[in-house]
Amino acid sequence: MTRFRAVFAVTSVALVLTACGGGDSVSVEDAWGRPSPMEASNAAFYMQITGGGDDDTVVSASSEVCSVTELHETMMDDGVMSMEERPDGFPIPAGETVSLEPGGLHVMCIGADTLEVGDEVTVDLEFVEAGTVSVVAEIRESG
Repeated sequence: MTRFRAVFAVTSVALVLTACGGGDSVSVEDAWGRPSPMEASNAAFYMQITGGGDDDTVVSASSEVCSVTELHETMMDDGVMSMEERPDGFPIPAGETVSLEPGGLHVMCIGADTLEVGDEVTVDLEFVEAGTVSVVAEIRESG
């Protein structure tokens, strides 16, 4: 009977932890990118990142189609729009969705291959807790 109680206790704790979201990971949806004409050679990727059971942070991104990939934020300051690298990444609070979108947070692809509408690109996101999450971004017109 003692062994049964021990197994029951361990199973109960595991179920409680699962119900509290301890094992959940981030999810990424609606990943897309802008076309990169030959003369620009830069592109940007956007997506919706939803936190799992614990806070996490996207600390880097990479893709085979980019020479350099950086995490950026577009900001408006005194009527002038600028982009700034976010070397500390993007915090992803547990259970909340963070939007990477034009005019805000995004993955900047510097030295991009020519990307045309309809292409699909794999982007690897590196999280502190979740590790590497690969997503496929469809290249779309931005309008």
